[in-house]
Amino acid sequence: MIHLYIGPTLSSSEPLLHSPRIRVHPPARHGDLFAPALADGDRVVLIDGVFHQSSALRHKEILAVLGRGIPVIGAASIGALRAAELALYGMVGVGAVYHAYARGEITGDDEVAVGQAPDGPQQALTVPLVNLRHMLELARTRGVVDQAHAEGLLKEFRAVYYPQRTPAAVRAVCRRAGAQDVLDWFAVRRAADRHFGDLKRVDALAAVRQALRGAPAPVAPSVPETSYFRQWANAHARRRVSGLDLLTLDRVVYQQVFDPHFSWRWHAFLEDRSRHAADDSRPLAERLAEVGGLPPHRVFHPPVDLRDERVVARLLAGETLADRLAVARYARARDIARATRPGFSVGAVRSDLARGLLVQAWRVDGSRLDAEASARGLGSAVRAVDAARALVPGYLDEHKEYAHAK
Repeated sequence: MIHLYIGPTLSSSEPLLHSPRIRVHPPARHGDLFAPALADGDRVVLIDGVFHQSSALRHKEILAVLGRGIPVIGAASIGALRAAELALYGMVGVGAVYHAYARGEITGDDEVAVGQAPDGPQQALTVPLVNLRHMLELARTRGVVDQAHAEGLLKEFRAVYYPQRTPAAVRAVCRRAGAQDVLDWFAVRRAADRHFGDLKRVDALAAVRQALRGAPAPVAPSVPETSYFRQWANAHARRRVSGLDLLTLDRVVYQQVFDPHFSWRWHAFLEDRSRHAADDSRPLAERLAEVGGLPPHRVFHPPVDLRDERVVARLLAGETLADRLAVARYARARDIARATRPGFSVGAVRSDLARGLLVQAWRVDGSRLDAEASARGLGSAVRAVDAARALVPGYLDEHKEYAHAK
């Protein structure tokens, strides 16, 4: 399967994209390449990606996919920029925009950036600078404008902030610079071909064709598993269980908070991890003997990888169907809050509400939160409160008396 990430650069109605081998996705964003739908033997074609209105796709997310042996082709827009940056690690770049970045002829993100509406159809409202550069070069080669005048116009276009580089702004720049003949030539060419000058579209289609022909397997890079990368991977790990598409982290946090026996499961997890630690595979009891009888959760803090099915199975050993249904309800409550409360985010949920939820669920007073959080694998009361914020909207829905009390 070819996973194609497109937005304003290329319409999903393009005949070439009707191949059953292509799965079209919206512009790529942070976390998309962790999706379980991306399997060995697939290919990725990265064209468009978000970067202003949402978190952008990270370089290490692409490197991790390359490290799995999955080819990644980039072109036209953010794909061309990332391909130029990661060519050394096996990402394949296609098209004129990619080559311009790779040769250093262009460097700025604003060359390919476009403004678009925050919702509705993924349609460009502005003209990318790289297309204007291309059209000016076509005009120069046809004798419509000389080199000096073309360079002056390009400088004027570049001075317009990319979300304001609308077709009307382009016309205004041309008129102000005395380039009505260039503007008229553009109009005539565009009337004959509505895709005239759209270099990004040309490159995007070339990348799709290359993916359909096949792409060489990448050189697998070594991707250090930093704590940040593990956080990203854990935050986007998901699985379909009991007919529900659930984030694995949501399921684990729900158990950490609401399973009365989770501290036992965390202890068993620590025992297992201690015996399989890469740097020191000793029984947990030996580690504890060295530190004078501290509880294991205060001594041993192994990384948790929610992509590891064995780890997930241990942590969710006590999960029931009722728990999964509750996790789905809590996720819907967050979605509703985002849709109905302007500015809502999980991080903005009041800490006293999350703290109160933990006190009620664990049946402890505030002075015991740190110890209970550590025993449940949450580290500390502060980290437990941060994790519990995601549960608050759903908890308030299900416990009206708690909502009224607060």
